[in-house]
Amino acid sequence: MPVILPVKGISPVFGEDIFIAPNATVVGDVKMGASCSIWFNAVIRGDVNSIVIGDRVNIQDNAVVHCTYEKNATFIGSNVSIGHSAIVHGCTVHDNVLIGMGAIVMDRAVIGSNSIIAAGAVVLEGTIVPSGTIFGGVPAKKIKDVSPELVSGEIERIANNYSLYSSWFK
Repeated sequence: MPVILPVKGISPVFGEDIFIAPNATVVGDVKMGASCSIWFNAVIRGDVNSIVIGDRVNIQDNAVVHCTYEKNATFIGSNVSIGHSAIVHGCTVHDNVLIGMGAIVMDRAVIGSNSIIAAGAVVLEGTIVPSGTIFGGVPAKKIKDVSPELVSGEIERIANNYSLYSSWFK
Protein backbone atom coordinates (compact mmCIF):
# COMPACT_ATOMS: atom_id res chain seq x y z
CA MET A 1 0.00 0.00 0.00
CA PRO A 2 1.24 3.51 -0.75
CA VAL A 3 2.04 5.77 2.17
CA ILE A 4 -0.74 8.38 2.21
CA LEU A 5 -0.70 10.47 5.37
CA PRO A 6 -2.22 13.64 6.74
CA VAL A 7 0.07 16.35 8.05
CA LYS A 8 -1.26 18.77 10.66
CA GLY A 9 -4.77 17.49 9.97
CA ILE A 10 -4.60 17.99 6.17
CA SER A 11 -4.89 14.88 3.98
CA PRO A 12 -4.14 14.49 0.29
CA VAL A 13 -7.12 14.79 -2.08
CA PHE A 14 -7.18 12.72 -5.26
CA GLY A 15 -9.17 12.97 -8.49
CA GLU A 16 -10.76 10.03 -10.25
CA ASP A 17 -8.98 7.26 -12.13
CA ILE A 18 -5.51 7.59 -10.60
CA PHE A 19 -2.74 5.07 -10.02
CA ILE A 20 -0.42 5.30 -7.02
CA ALA A 21 2.33 2.67 -6.87
CA PRO A 22 2.40 0.55 -3.71
CA ASN A 23 5.65 2.11 -2.48
CA ALA A 24 4.95 5.74 -3.43
CA THR A 25 4.45 8.39 -0.74
CA VAL A 26 1.92 11.23 -0.79
CA VAL A 27 1.53 13.32 2.36
CA GLY A 28 -0.13 16.51 3.55
CA ASP A 29 -1.64 19.32 1.53
CA VAL A 30 -1.66 17.70 -1.92
CA LYS A 31 -4.53 18.16 -4.39
CA MET A 32 -4.30 15.95 -7.46
CA GLY A 33 -6.56 15.96 -10.52
CA ALA A 34 -7.96 13.07 -12.53
CA SER A 35 -6.10 10.39 -14.50
CA CYS A 36 -2.75 10.94 -12.76
CA SER A 37 -0.11 8.33 -12.00
CA ILE A 38 2.46 8.30 -9.20
CA TRP A 39 5.12 5.70 -9.82
CA PHE A 40 7.40 3.50 -7.73
CA ASN A 41 9.33 5.25 -4.95
CA ALA A 42 8.01 8.69 -5.96
CA VAL A 43 7.48 11.13 -3.08
CA ILE A 44 5.02 14.02 -3.04
CA ARG A 45 5.45 15.94 0.24
CA GLY A 46 2.88 18.61 0.98
CA ASP A 47 4.08 18.88 4.56
CA VAL A 48 5.47 22.43 4.65
CA ASN A 49 3.32 24.07 1.96
CA SER A 50 0.72 23.06 -0.63
CA ILE A 51 1.10 21.10 -3.85
CA VAL A 52 -1.54 21.37 -6.57
CA ILE A 53 -1.39 18.93 -9.48
CA GLY A 54 -3.64 19.05 -12.57
CA ASP A 55 -5.08 16.22 -14.66
CA ARG A 56 -3.10 13.57 -16.58
CA VAL A 57 0.14 14.15 -14.70
CA ASN A 58 2.64 11.32 -14.36
CA ILE A 59 5.28 11.50 -11.66
CA GLN A 60 7.74 8.77 -12.49
CA ASP A 61 9.89 6.47 -10.39
CA ASN A 62 12.02 8.09 -7.66
CA ALA A 63 10.84 11.63 -8.47
CA VAL A 64 10.35 14.11 -5.63
CA VAL A 65 7.80 16.92 -5.55
CA HIS A 66 8.16 19.24 -2.55
CA CYS A 67 7.74 22.90 -1.59
CA THR A 68 9.31 25.47 0.73
CA TYR A 69 8.11 26.19 4.24
CA GLU A 70 6.10 29.42 4.45
CA LYS A 71 7.47 30.59 1.08
CA ASN A 72 6.82 28.58 -2.09
CA ALA A 73 3.98 26.21 -2.90
CA THR A 74 4.28 23.92 -5.92
CA PHE A 75 1.85 24.10 -8.85
CA ILE A 76 1.87 21.54 -11.64
CA GLY A 77 -0.50 21.97 -14.58
CA SER A 78 -2.19 19.27 -16.65
CA ASN A 79 -0.63 16.83 -19.11
CA VAL A 80 2.77 17.01 -17.41
CA SER A 81 5.38 14.25 -17.29
CA ILE A 82 7.96 14.39 -14.51
CA GLY A 83 10.78 11.98 -15.40
CA HIS A 84 12.51 9.36 -13.29
CA SER A 85 14.47 10.83 -10.35
CA ALA A 86 13.53 14.43 -11.17
CA ILE A 87 13.07 16.99 -8.38
CA VAL A 88 10.34 19.63 -8.65
CA HIS A 89 10.53 22.04 -5.72
CA GLY A 90 8.51 25.16 -4.84
CA CYS A 91 7.90 26.12 -8.47
CA THR A 92 5.20 26.44 -11.13
CA VAL A 93 4.99 24.05 -14.07
CA HIS A 94 2.33 24.96 -16.65
CA ASP A 95 0.41 22.57 -18.93
CA ASN A 96 1.95 20.22 -21.51
CA VAL A 97 5.45 20.06 -20.07
CA LEU A 98 8.05 17.31 -20.07
CA ILE A 99 10.60 17.40 -17.25
CA GLY A 100 13.38 14.98 -18.16
CA MET A 101 14.96 12.27 -16.06
CA GLY A 102 17.14 13.57 -13.24
CA ALA A 103 16.24 17.22 -13.88
CA ILE A 104 15.93 19.66 -10.99
CA VAL A 105 13.48 22.56 -11.02
CA MET A 106 14.12 24.87 -8.07
CA ASP A 107 12.07 27.36 -6.06
CA ARG A 108 10.18 30.15 -7.83
CA ALA A 109 11.06 28.81 -11.29
CA VAL A 110 8.23 29.02 -13.80
CA ILE A 111 8.08 26.51 -16.65
CA GLY A 112 5.86 27.73 -19.51
CA SER A 113 3.43 25.50 -21.42
CA ASN A 114 4.63 23.24 -24.24
CA SER A 115 8.18 23.25 -22.88
CA ILE A 116 10.79 20.57 -22.28
CA ILE A 117 13.36 20.52 -19.48
CA ALA A 118 16.15 18.23 -20.68
CA ALA A 119 17.32 15.24 -18.69
CA GLY A 120 19.84 16.26 -16.03
CA ALA A 121 19.11 19.98 -16.37
CA VAL A 122 19.20 22.23 -13.31
CA VAL A 123 16.68 25.05 -13.55
CA LEU A 124 17.92 27.56 -10.99
CA GLU A 125 15.80 29.45 -8.50
CA GLY A 126 13.59 32.08 -10.10
CA THR A 127 14.31 31.05 -13.71
CA ILE A 128 11.51 31.75 -16.18
CA VAL A 129 11.31 29.18 -18.98
CA PRO A 130 9.24 30.72 -21.79
CA SER A 131 6.44 28.66 -23.35
CA GLY A 132 7.52 26.50 -26.24
CA THR A 133 11.21 26.21 -25.40
CA ILE A 134 13.72 23.51 -24.50
CA PHE A 135 16.05 24.26 -21.59
CA GLY A 136 19.04 22.09 -20.72
CA GLY A 137 22.39 22.09 -18.96
CA VAL A 138 23.71 23.19 -15.58
CA PRO A 139 22.53 25.81 -15.03
CA ALA A 140 19.72 25.32 -17.53
CA LYS A 141 19.66 27.70 -20.51
CA LYS A 142 17.53 27.86 -23.63
CA ILE A 143 18.65 25.35 -26.23
CA LYS A 144 15.98 25.96 -28.86
CA ASP A 145 12.28 26.36 -29.49
CA VAL A 146 9.98 23.34 -29.32
CA SER A 147 8.68 22.31 -32.73
CA PRO A 148 5.10 21.11 -33.18
CA GLU A 149 6.59 17.65 -33.85
CA LEU A 150 8.22 17.64 -30.40
CA VAL A 151 4.95 18.66 -28.73
CA SER A 152 3.14 15.70 -30.28
CA GLY A 153 6.14 13.36 -30.55
CA GLU A 154 7.48 13.77 -27.04
CA ILE A 155 5.30 15.78 -24.62
CA GLU A 156 1.97 14.26 -25.69
CA ARG A 157 3.40 10.81 -26.50
CA ILE A 158 4.94 10.34 -23.06
CA ALA A 159 1.82 11.59 -21.25
CA ASN A 160 -0.32 9.20 -23.34
CA ASN A 161 2.06 6.29 -22.73
CA TYR A 162 1.92 6.80 -18.97
CA SER A 163 -1.89 6.82 -19.09
CA LEU A 164 -1.65 3.46 -20.84
CA TYR A 165 0.97 2.07 -18.45
CA SER A 166 -1.06 3.03 -15.40
CA SER A 167 -4.09 1.15 -16.81
CA TRP A 168 -2.08 -2.05 -16.55
CA PHE A 169 -1.98 -1.67 -12.75
CA LYS A 170 -5.59 -0.68 -12.10
